[in-house]
Amino acid sequence: MDSRLLEILVCPLCKGPLQYDKPAQELICRADHLAFPIKDGIPVMLESQARTLPAE
Repeated sequence: MDSRLLEILVCPLCKGPLQYDKPAQELICRADHLAFPIKDGIPVMLESQARTLPAE
């Protein structure tokens, strides 16, 4: 995942920061408890494709 792309990507719902989970190939929004998949190096920033994370 390109570090320049990670700097500009935000959560499509809350516009908050995303954390890159390299082993899982996901971008995680802690505020919304969502994990957006990265498929073939391309982030899929659709709420319908995001995985819901358990509340911490």
